[in-house]
Amino acid sequence: MRYAKCIIIPDDEGLHPVDQQIAEHADVSRDLLHNINLLNDDTIVVLYQLSGDREALETILEESSMVNMYQLSGDDDVIHAYAHVKAHERLVGLLGMLREFEFIFDTPLEYTRRGGLRVTMIGDVGSFQKAIPDVPDGIRFKLLKTGTYEPDTDRLFSQLTERQQEILQTAVDMGYYGVPRAVTHEDIGEELGCTGGTVGGHLRKIEAKILAQIVP
Repeated sequence: MRYAKCIIIPDDEGLHPVDQQIAEHADVSRDLLHNINLLNDDTIVVLYQLSGDREALETILEESSMVNMYQLSGDDDVIHAYAHVKAHERLVGLLGMLREFEFIFDTPLEYTRRGGLRVTMIGDVGSFQKAIPDVPDGIRFKLLKTGTYEPDTDRLFSQLTERQQEILQTAVDMGYYGVPRAVTHEDIGEELGCTGGTVGGHLRKIEAKILAQIVP
């Protein structure tokens, strides 16, 4: 089984009006997209993971004419939002293209700091190049890598923030998890331009998140 990892980069209009409204609100942050489905009538259902001001998010969803219905759960630390939104040409075109070429997403999808969406698409990687001309106007794909799909590893790594991924990758590459350990937090911090304490704090959060999911 093969995969293509890429970043979906929309222009200033975003992927969908509702998604763009959330992106532009200073008090709400999009973190992960746990699921997105194109229905037969071209409406779309999404399951977000967000953080920030729950009341601000609720106002966006309540007042948008593009939202058919929504439900929220959680608090300001982690807010999950299920929303059924109306059809919009750009996102319908993108999801339709992926369906036509028989790609599926490995979830969750991760928002980048610049507003892109980091995705892993599973399927015939040869079809990826064929699909590029069908990407809707205003959206571009940045291909990061392709390879053999390892579901558990990719899913765990994708749940880390972009900064956590960078720190963990650097720690592994420099031999922090080698036996014997080759570098210290300070060495990693020097490579990344931050303090050893910052590195240590991030690694503890990373280890807690990953170990909690693999220990029965």
